[in-house]
Amino acid sequence: MLSPARPPPAADLLTVTPATAASSDPVLTSEQIMGLLPHRYPFALVDRVLEHEPGVRAVAIKNVTLNEPQFQGHFPERPLMPGVLIVEAMAQVGGLIVTQMPELPKGLFVFAGIDGVRFRRPVVPGDQLRISCELLSLKRQRFGKVKAEATVDGQLVCSGELMFSLMD
Repeated sequence: MLSPARPPPAADLLTVTPATAASSDPVLTSEQIMGLLPHRYPFALVDRVLEHEPGVRAVAIKNVTLNEPQFQGHFPERPLMPGVLIVEAMAQVGGLIVTQMPELPKGLFVFAGIDGVRFRRPVVPGDQLRISCELLSLKRQRFGKVKAEATVDGQLVCSGELMFSLMD
């Protein structure tokens, strides 16, 4: 039996930008992401992380494929990625920002609010979502807010602010 993948130490993740990493070279692989986030199929919505500054920002990729279960019913003749799943993917990237902050208590962070989310264009199978999140605030080590944006081929698909809270 294989042991679970371990993410690299936080010191190895400090700042990786497009100038220092090609888009094909992930900062975090899907196996490492699974070690950081609790989500599993069919709700694991982050395929790789391209840029990561723990406690500051992250940029990640979600490959949208026709094999995903939501496309059986949304919609069979015209498959569109549901907006709630786009927002969930953005939230998961936001979660990666705080997962490697050692001063935060361990636990499950969940949605506490969604502000100003707007959808600009449909996302369809074959698209690659590029999701950027920036931590705006963190209060009492329990409540946080991120600014999130998703693009496809450089075109804005969705943007807004997402709030999260540590569950007791």
